[in-house]
Amino acid sequence: MNFIIWIVVGGILGWIASMIMRTDAQQGMLLNIVVGIIGALLGGWLLAPLFGTGTINQSDFSISSLLVSLLGAVILLAIVNLFRRGTPR
Repeated sequence: MNFIIWIVVGGILGWIASMIMRTDAQQGMLLNIVVGIIGALLGGWLLAPLFGTGTINQSDFSISSLLVSLLGAVILLAIVNLFRRGTPR
C-alpha cells in the first residue's frame, strides 16, 4: 500500500513542481511521477537535515515532508532546465 501512495503523491508533487517551473506542457504523467520521487530523494538528501523532517520516501507523511519533497522536485527541475537550456528559469 505504501508503494501506491508513494507513486500517487510523487506524481502530484511532480505535477505541482512542473507547474511552478513552467515545464508542465513538456512532461507527461510518467515523468511527473519520476520527478516527484527523485525530487523527494533529492529533498531528503539536501533539505531534510536543514528542516529536521523526513520526505515521502521515508514514510513520513506530514505537511513538512510534503513541502520538502516539493522543494526537492523544484530543485531537480531547475537543475534539468539549467543543463537543457542554460538557464534555471
